[in-house]
Formats: sequence, structure tokens, C-alpha cells
Amino acid sequence: MRFVSTLPLSLLALTLSPTGLAQLALPKPPYTPPDSSSGTQPSNGTTPNAQWSTLVGNLLYFYDEQRSGKLPSDERVPWRNDSALDDGSDVGLDLTGGYYDAGDYVKYTFPLSFTLMSICWGALDAGQGYELANQTAYLDDTLRWGLDWLIKAHPSPNTLFVQVGDGNLDNAYWGTDRNIPTPRPSYQINDTSPGTDAAAQTSAAFAACSALYSNRTLSASTSTSLLANSSYASVLRAHAHDLYAFATGASGGMQTYQTAVPQSAEAYASSGYHDELAIAALFLALTESGSNATTFYTDAVKWYYSGSLGQQLHAGDETVFNWDAKVPGIPVLAAQLASAYPDVASGSNVTLQAWQQAAQGYFDAIVNGTGRSHLTDGGLLLFPGDSDEASLNPALNVAMLMMRYARANLTSSQDIRDRYIAFAQGQLGYVLGKNPMFVPYVVGTHPNSPSNPHSAISTGYAPPNGSLSAPDDLDNDPPQEAYVLYGGVVGGPDANDRFWDLRSDWVQNEVALDYTAPLLTLGAQALVWGDSDPYYTQVKAGAYDEVRPSGWPCDAAVQKGCKRSGLSTGGKIAVGVVVSVVGLILIAMGGYWVWRVRRNNRY
Repeated sequence: MRFVSTLPLSLLALTLSPTGLAQLALPKPPYTPPDSSSGTQPSNGTTPNAQWSTLVGNLLYFYDEQRSGKLPSDERVPWRNDSALDDGSDVGLDLTGGYYDAGDYVKYTFPLSFTLMSICWGALDAGQGYELANQTAYLDDTLRWGLDWLIKAHPSPNTLFVQVGDGNLDNAYWGTDRNIPTPRPSYQINDTSPGTDAAAQTSAAFAACSALYSNRTLSASTSTSLLANSSYASVLRAHAHDLYAFATGASGGMQTYQTAVPQSAEAYASSGYHDELAIAALFLALTESGSNATTFYTDAVKWYYSGSLGQQLHAGDETVFNWDAKVPGIPVLAAQLASAYPDVASGSNVTLQAWQQAAQGYFDAIVNGTGRSHLTDGGLLLFPGDSDEASLNPALNVAMLMMRYARANLTSSQDIRDRYIAFAQGQLGYVLGKNPMFVPYVVGTHPNSPSNPHSAISTGYAPPNGSLSAPDDLDNDPPQEAYVLYGGVVGGPDANDRFWDLRSDWVQNEVALDYTAPLLTLGAQALVWGDSDPYYTQVKAGAYDEVRPSGWPCDAAVQKGCKRSGLSTGGKIAVGVVVSVVGLILIAMGGYWVWRVRRNNRY
């Protein structure tokens, strides 16, 4: 069924305007990542730090590599092509553009909007880091490519497209961006089939980025004003308001979005919606002033307590911060907001101190090891269950939140501030090479970086005869990936710090939009605070080859390394034969005994 827009005329005019115009001019010549060998060279005290600047540049370049749709004339990635140019045609809309989510070709609104929210939040506190790296224009370009697609995906106040592409069909295809299989269905939530979490999360993305383009600040000393654009900020704010109203007032009630779109549950099932509502309300408060800001702040408090979200911050129950779970970010953002804009919280009995207590209770459980999370022998923070299929992401997100909180001087003492910063830097160091494998887990950054990311785009494999199948030996066909997927952060090592760098192992080697986002913020923060070189400059090239584990991993993608419990198939057959023979003997003996008894009774 074709969709007929019911947008208010004012918002429709904004939506149809060329929102991509008036953005910052991109540098000429463009930034392109240097050879990975440069990662072994110390910066020698240059200011701004050349190595952190390169890392931030590479991480932003990754988003160019993940682009979908008609690529611009100034596209920096020479091996990418226009792709998926009919997206949205099944519903009579233009849903081309945006980003491919991970190592495949599906577009998902829920994790994309979390990623954009995370990046904009990072730029709100450390925007000067992008200026120091000469990457602000690329930050602008990256954000707009995603935000402009979200605008397309929100064609009316109560309609949001949450997925484009068939996950099952796409997972069966392992090839280039030139022959992406069709059909690519478009899935929506709407007033009668709502998705509270997806609508609220997308509202949060629009609001966070509107605050950034409005030149609102959470830390005046480290923010950037170069992105200020009131017209674009107004467009984003209008979408944020409409989506929040949709999330809270749909006639179909409140429910998780996979209830309306079960196809999305296969990859990104949501566990609830109170956390998205709370964080959306906080970012909306940041875009407003006066009573409007206070109203949204009050809403955030309501969602936080009505959803009993604070329980998820207690030692033993502490949750992660990721595309699904936003709870740990709520007290951090609320504390920043209440500190920077005291009037917003002045009428509430939930003040800055309450948020500080919640945030520090969560961080202390992690730093002191009194909760369910723990460190591996090599020093990586793990959350059992949550870290099983992307071990680095929970650790990076904790490091990002902890560093943000500490460097905003929100801690209750200098000692706590120092401990938080040290812990966060420990996680950052692990990801960047200070680990038992000597691997910086960012593709293309160092000679020891992963060379086999699980990515159909970069592999260069072309299925024969137009088939959709993957090669029989995904790890070795082709022997070497055709293109370097610069800036892609992979899933990471196992719970024993082991990493195999296998293309087939999507658990350890897949890249994703949200995997890169926290490291991008941490890189910008490192530039702002003048941190010393990323740890990988100290790592010897080739050190990974000397310690690469033998055998195979044991995870959801690869089971060759899993220890089999019980007997082998042959052993089970042998036992079966023995049991059968013994059974026959016992039956025979039993029959003989019955015959003797009967015989004796007869005589």
C-alpha cells in the first residue's frame, strides 16, 4: 500500500528541503587513511597528537565505507559503488542512502539511531577533538549522511521505517555491493502498530544532534561551535518532537518495536522501552530552555522511576550500555544536564546529587569488581552474556561513559576521578594493543590489526554465476581481502583474551556502526586532553603472529573449537551395542528362570 504523507506543512517543507546543503566544506585534498605501518611510529610529542588525529580520521572513514545509496561525487572510498538504489520503492518512498549496519547490506534504524546519538553526544562534550584532528567537516558529513536518511525514514509524525532489507536473504549473500539481492522490503512502525523503543531512540538521536547543531554545550571548554547551523537544528528538533509524541501517544499503546516488526527481532530485538524514553526526554530537555526543558526533564525522571531502571545500575545487576540498553547513560547525561543547566532540574526532587549517586554506584561496582562484570586475565572488562558476541563493545562503552563523567568533573572526589580515568584508559589501551594478542582491534591502523574482518563489502568475493551463496571456505576464498576496511572496530577476543582473526567468525571479526562509535568519542577526548600516543605505537609489528592461538574458537559463529561433552558418535554406538547384548542376555536368563520356576511348580 502506498503511503500518503500527513506531515504538517511546516515540517513537510523542512523535510523536503535540501538538508544536505550548507554543511561544512570537505578538505581538499581529502583525508585518506595512511598505510598501517604508520601505526608503529610515535608522534614524538606533536600537538595536536598526530596518532590520535589519524585514528579519529580512520574511524570516520569507516562510515564512508558503510554508505548505501547514490554516493556523492566527493566520495573518498574508491572501491565503493552506488548501491540499493530502489530502497523504499515497495512503499512508494525514497529510502535510499543511510548506512549498512555491519558486515552485510541490511539497514536498521534502531542501532543506527543509537550510533548517531552516541557520536553527537561525544561531540557535545569533546567537539574540539575533531577540530584538533581537522576532522570536523568529516564529522558533519558522517552525521548528515545518517540523519538525512532517518529524515526519509520518518515521512509522517506517526510512521517510522525501522528496517530495509530481508535479513535472511541478505545473510545468504556474500558478495560485492553491485549485486545486492532483492527484494529489499521496507518495514514500518505506525500509530496502530507502534514501536515505543525505536521511536524514542530515533527521537533521542535527532534531539542529541539538534543540540549539537544548535551549539548547545555540556562542556563549554571542550565543545565545538563549527557545526552551528540553526536551520538544520530546527529540522532535527521537529523530528525529535514528533517521534517522542509518537512513542508516548500512539493509539496502539506502548510496545517493543519487534512486536510490530518481528523481522527485526532476528538481529536487534529490544528488551524494553523505558530507557529509550528517558534518554530521549533528557536530550529533548537539552534542546529546549525554560519550562519546556523542565517538562522534558520531569518526563525523564518519570520514565526512569516507573521503569525501575535504577535497579539495573546496582552491583550484581549492572547492565551494559549499547544499542538495546541505555540505562547506564541516563544518570551520566542527567548529571551533565543538571550541572550545566541547573534551572532545568531546580524544581525537581531528583537533583544532580541523585544522579551522581546512581552513576557512581554503577561505576564503582565495575572498578571495584563487586558486581557481575569482571576483568579477563589480560584486563578486558566482560559482562557475562552481554560480552559473548562482541567482547570489546561493552568495555568501550563503559570507558566512554566513565571518561565522560570523570572529565566533566562530576565525581564526588579527586581520587574517584583519577580512578575512573585510569580504569577507562586501561580499557582503551587494551582495545588499542595492550593485550595478550598484541592486536589493536581497529582494521588498518597497525600491521597487527585484524586483516580478515567479517564484511561482504570489503572481501571482494563475487559469487559464481550470479548465485547468492557464500564460498565453501569463507576464511580462504579469497586468500586476502580485496580492500582494507579502515577504521572498522571488530567484535574482539574471547573470554580468555584469544583472537583468531577468522573471516568466518562474525563474533570476533564482524564490524558494525555501533562498534566504532564509542572509540570515536574516546579518540576525540584524548585529543582534547592531550593524552599520550595510542598504545599501538609501542606494539612490535608481527607480535601477533608469534602468539596467534592454534586450533579454533568456540562461539556462536564457529564451533570447531568447542570441547565435546560425553562420548563420540563411535563411542555411543559401541555402548549401544554392549547395552543391547547385555539386555538380550538378561532377558534370556530371566526367561530361563521363569521356565525353571514354572517347571518346579508343576512338579
